[in-house]
Amino acid sequence: MSMRRRSTIAAIDVGSTKVAVIVGDIGEQGDTRILGFGVAPASGLSRGVIDNIQSARDAVAVAVEKAEQSCGMRILSAVVGLSGSHIQSQNNRGSIAVPDRSRPISLDDRARVLEAASQISIPTNRQVIHVLPRGYWVEGTDQVSDPVGMYGGRLDAETHIITAAVSAVLNLTKCVEGAGVQVDDIILESLASATSVVREQERLQGVAVVDIGGATTSVAVFDEGTIAHTACLPIAGSHLTHDLARVLRCPWESAETVKCHYGAAYADPSMNNETVEIQAFGTQTQKAVPLMHICEILQARSEEIIEMVGLELKRAGYLDKLAAGLVLTGGTAQLRGLPEVAEARLDIPVRLGRPHGYSGMTDLIGTPAYATSIGLAEYALLGRERPAEAPSPGFQVPAGGFFRRLAAVGRALMPE
Repeated sequence: MSMRRRSTIAAIDVGSTKVAVIVGDIGEQGDTRILGFGVAPASGLSRGVIDNIQSARDAVAVAVEKAEQSCGMRILSAVVGLSGSHIQSQNNRGSIAVPDRSRPISLDDRARVLEAASQISIPTNRQVIHVLPRGYWVEGTDQVSDPVGMYGGRLDAETHIITAAVSAVLNLTKCVEGAGVQVDDIILESLASATSVVREQERLQGVAVVDIGGATTSVAVFDEGTIAHTACLPIAGSHLTHDLARVLRCPWESAETVKCHYGAAYADPSMNNETVEIQAFGTQTQKAVPLMHICEILQARSEEIIEMVGLELKRAGYLDKLAAGLVLTGGTAQLRGLPEVAEARLDIPVRLGRPHGYSGMTDLIGTPAYATSIGLAEYALLGRERPAEAPSPGFQVPAGGFFRRLAAVGRALMPE
């Protein structure tokens, strides 16, 4: 059966260590219901971007096939997550005149001011992937979340604009399409992660979502309920594994196993008498390594990742404004003790973010490692119209154009 169920979406997370495909729709309670899931080891990616389309395409095809078998439907198209250090963002403001003060501000007026606030100059090798509303002002008064129905002769809006390298977007699109799946939309992965792990109160009081993946660490800052800053840092879990493999002189796979099963983001004196058997190069295929030494290696790189996140937040001017602190998510965030290390280094609240707001397959994907995958599905469904009006086969883009979808997503992200 092809995917003709209305409001059903597929989401593809092409990560540096795995490719995950989620199929979902809107449940009876309004939450995201997971219908199918497929995962495959990633290949052909480096630092969050594709460097071998053939290998990456094959990995996507395997994950898609597994998801199709899981949900019993044919995946015709999907939304796809994007990451990488090429991601840039900025806030921009626009203003329009409302011709007739005697009539209320309309949906068209809101769309016009968003279009005005989305006009920026960017190089030809970059493209806009998101324009997200941050707030509206009617004749310079206090910020409002939705100006429709209000009266005034001038309407201002501020947007958060996210851009990416054209080549990275094109390579990702061709990779997925080469696996037989049409790309409906490109979604920044840090926005997706935030959708699945952040609570509304945290958005309102200021929070930074830090998604520590395999090759990159994505940051999304929310202030007063709206997105304020996004960034992507070229350091993540693979650097921890590389450090272990180099210092311990062991195979990469062995270093990854040690990191995941025995590692911690801090070295504790209680570990002094513990050792771990690992594979090794040379005449001895196995050797015992002190757990304390392993954790000292991991602690050094963990602190560097946290410090780089702190510097990025300080550069953007938000480090001291985050009352709710950090929410760590992503596969590397599961490293034992990492939230405690982050809390101690940055002196702000830190918690581990697990995906929520969904049902189905929670035993398989209910971990921080799948926060982005689930978030992509949740984010896409937020931007859809009501199920009765949603498009049918192939997940076609909802009627009404880009700014209609933009406004729908904006209302979902804006505080009440």
